[in-house]
Amino acid sequence: MDVRSFWLAGRPATGDRELTVTNSHDGRVVGTYSVPTDAQVEEAVAAAAAVQKEAAALPVHVRAEALAHVAKRLAERHEEIAQLITGENGKPIFWARGEVNRAISTFRFAAEETRRWSGGVQRLDTEPAAAGRLAYVSRQPKGPVLAITPFNFPLNLVAHKVAPAIAVGAPVIVKPAPATPLSSLVLGEILAETDLPAGMFSVLPVENERASALVQDPRLPVVSFTGSGPVGYAIMDQVPRKHVTLELGGNAAAVVLADADLDWAASRVTLFSNYQAGQSCIAVQRVIVEESVRAAFEEKLVEAVAGLVTGDPLDEKTQVGPLVSVAAAERVAAWVDEAVASGARVLAGGTRDGATVAPTVLTDVPADAKVSCEEVFGPVMIVKPVASVDEAFAEVNSSKYGLQAGVFTRSLDVAFRANRELEVGGVIIGDVPSYRADQMPYGGVKESGVGREGVHSAMEDLTYEKVMVLTGLSL
Repeated sequence: MDVRSFWLAGRPATGDRELTVTNSHDGRVVGTYSVPTDAQVEEAVAAAAAVQKEAAALPVHVRAEALAHVAKRLAERHEEIAQLITGENGKPIFWARGEVNRAISTFRFAAEETRRWSGGVQRLDTEPAAAGRLAYVSRQPKGPVLAITPFNFPLNLVAHKVAPAIAVGAPVIVKPAPATPLSSLVLGEILAETDLPAGMFSVLPVENERASALVQDPRLPVVSFTGSGPVGYAIMDQVPRKHVTLELGGNAAAVVLADADLDWAASRVTLFSNYQAGQSCIAVQRVIVEESVRAAFEEKLVEAVAGLVTGDPLDEKTQVGPLVSVAAAERVAAWVDEAVASGARVLAGGTRDGATVAPTVLTDVPADAKVSCEEVFGPVMIVKPVASVDEAFAEVNSSKYGLQAGVFTRSLDVAFRANRELEVGGVIIGDVPSYRADQMPYGGVKESGVGREGVHSAMEDLTYEKVMVLTGLSL
């Protein structure tokens, strides 16, 4: 099997070691990649620092055309990349194809946004002392970006960091998750086909323990991290004077109220508690149901869960595949066992086979059980009955996390109340919290992170406002 190169300042390179990626479902080898040496990492950082002025000055059309090229090439290599995502990540091919589609959209949105990215003007002669003055307000990149990405979306979460950086003219160094670096290496291959200057991007698949040096390097003033809370906050503590964006975890709640369409709610909760084996920070984990419809909803939910197809992620019919590793599945199963030992009842699932955890529904779960108050990151949901809307919203807000919440209701008043009262970064009415459009602002509050992604929001996050005042004008 060929060894994949990494991307050092826009060119392919190999180090002195190789690592192998295997599929968690059947153990087959998916690919082998070269690991950068410390000297090569230093070369990549130096190149990013050296090119930052040239990158910031790149004409809009150069940046936009590079981003559009990436979208085009991802579409042309769609099935190849989807198969690679399934291989390294274990997510069913259906979901892998969806991820490629989303990455295409992310780069397309970025290309379009780049062409709209422009300064604004303000007349300052609103006061006599400022007669003849005009302010031109532009946005300038804060500098090279270190993008640290997770395993669960090995292409699109990389896209959400790389595309906005290129759009604003900021060099970017990607450190992908060691378990799933192959998709980002293909993205580097496509970026290398563009006219971006050398040093504008690097993809460095280094081990996690080597990331600290990159985080602390003063030549990388922006750190954009997606992953677990403890790691994210450790990064922020390491570099308090850097600009740090954190997209962290959650234990997303879906509220099912008495006026909801129960069939629709059950089908959506079932699918999006278990999509990608629950390995999404906005996968449904807590299902908060009004008591008056609890019995009917639970019956529909259990029936829907029983209908899910679990198995080989390359099988077109598979809806739930393995977790990223056996160790991850063992942890999820241990959390389920802990909850059951504390009094929880299993309505469905509760078993493990290798890296695969059966779609699991629990009820009567103690509030302090890990599956209730922490992020499971597996195909497990808990059902919690409540007496009223008041109690439902209080239950959502009882979490230390606040990423997104879904509310199934037909009431417009309740919808606006949810938007007003729920302590989350996004409220999805009539659907699960797992919905994300790649152009919308996305991020959390409380322990779910700091800052927002979504192409335009990320472009603002990577830049600062700069004001030029023109004097002596006849306005």
